[in-house]
Amino acid sequence: MTKIYDSPRDLVGQEGTILGPSDWLLIDQERVNGFADVTGDHQWIHVDEERAREGPFGGTIAHGYLTMSLVNLFLPTLVEVRGFTHAVNIGSDKMRFLAPVLVGSNIRAVGEIIKVEEIKGAIQQIIRVTIEIEGSEKPACVIDTVSRYYPED
Repeated sequence: MTKIYDSPRDLVGQEGTILGPSDWLLIDQERVNGFADVTGDHQWIHVDEERAREGPFGGTIAHGYLTMSLVNLFLPTLVEVRGFTHAVNIGSDKMRFLAPVLVGSNIRAVGEIIKVEEIKGAIQQIIRVTIEIEGSEKPACVIDTVSRYYPED
């Protein structure tokens, strides 16, 4: 369920709030191949299903950066902030890949608001997003995302 804040100022004091989880998303070979085409990363571990069956994971795996990029898909399902004139994606502070995502796996996101502060007339939040793999104890990816909202008032 999406956590809704009517104003960026409502984020203040929300550190520790857990967001999500999101719905599960199937990572299929078509998505992995499309990412390979867009980025030019056609390493066999991602796109050569036959060779990858004999490789270290027993099949193809998603690119780490594909998994990371899906944070952009998951974030709006975790949190919605309203009442701003504009918002800026500042980037990320810390990111780690902890486990491979085998093609055919389902992943989802869980968030936690880590820090909220006022910066130059805006409210900046850091959300730690953990990308979980269904059936795995280890997450695929953990990333601290940084967003800045400029309140209407």
